[in-house]
Amino acid sequence: MPQHSESRFVPYDADLMFAIVADVERYPEFLPWVVSLRVLSRAKDGDGEILIAEMQVGFSALRERYTSRIVANPQTRRVDVRQVQGVFRELENCWRFTPEGKGCRIDFDVRFEFKSRLLSAIAGSAMSLAVSTMTHAFEERAGKLAKSASAKA
Repeated sequence: MPQHSESRFVPYDADLMFAIVADVERYPEFLPWVVSLRVLSRAKDGDGEILIAEMQVGFSALRERYTSRIVANPQTRRVDVRQVQGVFRELENCWRFTPEGKGCRIDFDVRFEFKSRLLSAIAGSAMSLAVSTMTHAFEERAGKLAKSASAKA
């Protein structure tokens, strides 16, 4: 099963990075290929929150929907995602944010397998590039929000 792991330091606060990744409803505003996102349910889970969300992703004329269970815990600065219905046979990813100096370390792991062999052949080879592009979009979002916050201060 294809998987991708990434670890990088960013010059942004771990709580800010966690908040950006946990704020799934804003994904269509800044994430490439995310056409729409709708939260179907939301529940408290101790210190965290469990969301069930339907996301539509697209590239050119190709559009697919899938539903995920998202567990976001601000105390551990961790976001875990697992598909519950959709185009993947399996999709799981985990974000962890660790304060480090004047920024934080982001650890991101994703495992996936498409149900369709055709989709696997098309998307599987470009998945590492797609994941890197998306993690970079989160970092750019943090830069814009941090700049906006410091301009207001």
